[in-house]
Amino acid sequence: MIKSSTAIKQGEFIKDWHLVDVGDKVLGRIAVDIAKLLMGKSKPNFVRNLDCGDYVVVINAKQIKVTGKKETDKKYYRHSGYPGGFKSETLKNLREEKPEEIIRHAVAGMLPQNKLKAKMLKRLKIFAGKEHTLGDKFRKGETETNNPINK
Repeated sequence: MIKSSTAIKQGEFIKDWHLVDVGDKVLGRIAVDIAKLLMGKSKPNFVRNLDCGDYVVVINAKQIKVTGKKETDKKYYRHSGYPGGFKSETLKNLREEKPEEIIRHAVAGMLPQNKLKAKMLKRLKIFAGKEHTLGDKFRKGETETNNPINK
């Protein structure tokens, strides 16, 4: 008896769109769920070495919650590469200027550290408010209530 198995190829994955409302949700807990959708871990044909994840649209990024004193104590660091180019800012300041970067930074830390990370992050679309410009990407009648994360 000959047994054979077939390996799924990169072009055979179906990439769905998910709308996630993060208003009044804790940053770390929702970032885990977003990372799972981007990696495709919820799919039955998940393969670790292929990009099989879905598109994720995040709305209400400005209303995300953090626990403890992170609002004032947590700092985000970056360096331009030039002498004296070290910059830091608190979560509170970053929320006022670029609230999308808070979620992007948290999700990026939860994705695998390999070549697929950049491709996964390109499929993450974040909007500060409730309005988004990607309404035509969702199937008719599909809303954030159909998404298991928002329940």
